[in-house]
Amino acid sequence: MLDQAVLDALGLNATSTTVSPHGGSGFSSTYKVTSGEKKYFLKTGRDDDARVMFAGEYASLNAINDVDPTLCPRAHAHGSLEATPGSHFLVTDFLDFQSSSGGPSLAQKLAKLHTTPAPSEGKFGFPATTCCGSTPQPNEPYTTSWAQFFAQNRLAFILKQNEAANGSDPGLRTLVERTIEHVVPSLLGKLDGKITPVVVHGDLWSGNASVGSGQAFDPSACYAHSEYELGIMKMFGGFGGQFMKEYHALVPKTEPVEEYEDRVTLYELYHHLNHNALFGGSYRSGAVSIMKRLLATYESEANL
Repeated sequence: MLDQAVLDALGLNATSTTVSPHGGSGFSSTYKVTSGEKKYFLKTGRDDDARVMFAGEYASLNAINDVDPTLCPRAHAHGSLEATPGSHFLVTDFLDFQSSSGGPSLAQKLAKLHTTPAPSEGKFGFPATTCCGSTPQPNEPYTTSWAQFFAQNRLAFILKQNEAANGSDPGLRTLVERTIEHVVPSLLGKLDGKITPVVVHGDLWSGNASVGSGQAFDPSACYAHSEYELGIMKMFGGFGGQFMKEYHALVPKTEPVEEYEDRVTLYELYHHLNHNALFGGSYRSGAVSIMKRLLATYESEANL
């Protein structure tokens, strides 16, 4: 039986609506809701973490959907369940992963997203906290400096998450602080005033996308530098050289082009640190390796 709060949010009748388990998630229970010809995807979860996650995903999906309604599903509602106090829900369109059959490819849709200015008057941020995995990401206050946003809202924040999850780590803290002090200004400071904020998916790895159908899901959006998207795509792969060639034909690499690979590596660093906070294991060594490599070039450059 579908919770009354979900029925009310969608304007559905219980007698003509069915719900069945569908798919799986490490952070929520997932279902397919059917009412006549209408199909929805439902997520439910407990406690305040689920409330924050679903509110952020709701805002993320609709920010992307406003640019390209074929890239991500439209989110219809989120809120608290009536029958289960302390539990929350999110309802979106149900995706049928079928071939794009001649329509725009995922690379073309991503390019459209990344060439459409965000509705933030040139500022970086987002109107909701979003979650990458289960990590809540602060997206306010808005700022005109992408370097400042990435340094504080991503690297400095995820360092605190690492210490909360894994305990004090002076070596990691020193490397992150040096990266913020030297690498971020050298690589990203020169972009301030020269790049336009766009909506990014924010968690675009192969498990959150269907290249064949040109669709994506589970976003963690913000108004960011377009290349920020590419960090997690590089970390986990799955998109291929032809995808990137098609994408960059529509979204040229930001100048200076010779620093493109290092910028994407810097953005990838955030996801290594996030995964270390979430899962530990080898992700710390990946983060350390990236920081040492970038510091070898840009720490000395910053001190010239």
